[in-house]
Amino acid sequence: MKKRGLATLITSVMIAAAVCGCGGGDGAENAGGASGKTYKVGIVQFVDDASLNQIEAAIEKELDAKGVEYGVTFDYGDYTYNGQADSTVLNQIAAELVASEVDVIVPIATPAAMIMQNATEENKIPVVFSAVSDPVGSGLAASMDAPGSNITGTSDALNTEAVMDLIFAANPDIKTLGLLYSKSEDASKLPVETAKAYCEERGVEVVEKTGTTNDEVSLAADALVAAGAEAVFTPTDNTIMTAELAIYEKFIDAGIPHYCGADSFALNGAFLGYGVNYSDLGTATADIVADILVNGADPAKTPVVTLDNGIATVNTETAQALGIDYSVFSGMCEELKEITTAKEFEQ
Repeated sequence: MKKRGLATLITSVMIAAAVCGCGGGDGAENAGGASGKTYKVGIVQFVDDASLNQIEAAIEKELDAKGVEYGVTFDYGDYTYNGQADSTVLNQIAAELVASEVDVIVPIATPAAMIMQNATEENKIPVVFSAVSDPVGSGLAASMDAPGSNITGTSDALNTEAVMDLIFAANPDIKTLGLLYSKSEDASKLPVETAKAYCEERGVEVVEKTGTTNDEVSLAADALVAAGAEAVFTPTDNTIMTAELAIYEKFIDAGIPHYCGADSFALNGAFLGYGVNYSDLGTATADIVADILVNGADPAKTPVVTLDNGIATVNTETAQALGIDYSVFSGMCEELKEITTAKEFEQ
């Protein structure tokens, strides 16, 4: 288990006693006299990848800012973990956080959220998830407007049809589309089915290959190349994300553009990533945490936040290697961004 136990990264801000006056007041007054209180925040990242790292950093930054605003301390430094995509480790983390009597648990990505939800069914510790692509379909939320029980959060739901539109804009004559994903990730189920239906309507052959480990993903990529895929689609799938740096050159060498459900894929070499701004997603997650802990918001009645999903991020190095003129995407998305290959986003 990886526990991030570096120097405690907490907010420790004292607000002058003069804030106790009457009237409209500031954040500390609106917090109902919570000034000076410390809240224990458990953060559980499913796996180490660029998108989830970006979310975690944004959560911590915003919790620090909210601590200043409300005059409280959000202590996450002693309660931040990475499950390394291992369910056994994630269950151990859940048990430790419950034993530590944290005030809230913030799981990042669907598999972590599901385990944290199960661990809090009886004790009702609030759970505020981040980057869950299909909260209702995965069984985490009863509805997006009223998730129910002790859980809410933010969603990075993918507009799969928009990604398909980009694929067909770049190659209107495509005959074979590869799908690369992990069957173990619930977040991939709906996008994969949507992509298959889209292709079926257009008479395009679909070749599916899956993997649950880096080695299996590498073999699946080889199989897609051998099958003659003219483009490959991967949804917001953390298993494939962690393997992208090891496979992107396979697709480049074969002349196959890889279209994916997050900008981190493009950062790690894929041709294009499509979706939300993950820093904004992390910030929105932290805002919900603060609202629940300081203002007493009820998770069950707090709507799941879904950000605008329309940012296309193109890896310019990969685009050049593939010879693709991505200017064709202009006007098809909310924003068209450019990036070059790296392991992590600059913070």
